[in-house]
Amino acid sequence: QVQLVESGGGLVQAGGSLRLSCAASGTTFSINVMGWYRQAPGKQRELVATATRAGSANYADSVKGRFTISRDNAKNSVYLQMNSLKPEDTAVYYCYAAYSLGGFPSWGQGTQVTVSS
Repeated sequence: QVQLVESGGGLVQAGGSLRLSCAASGTTFSINVMGWYRQAPGKQRELVATATRAGSANYADSVKGRFTISRDNAKNSVYLQMNSLKPEDTAVYYCYAAYSLGGFPSWGQGTQVTVSS
């Protein structure tokens, strides 16, 4: 089993920046993809960005050019640098891990990001 713990959420004004961190523990050797999803009130959970162990990244169109995902495989961690934040980025952000052999992914407990206008 893998446990994911997020940190770094908070309240920021529009145009500001935040950096989210997620550390994985447990059976981490089998993790391939790590990334971030978010869920705003009344909306479905949506992909923000993911990165493979080899470093290939994927972004939602809504965050391209503003958010950057990075991984530190040695620390079993993934980060999300969020710049030029907008009120519509307000959501609970969840860390995500998927495995090389398939199966159900793992999720963190979520961290709140609130962007004020």
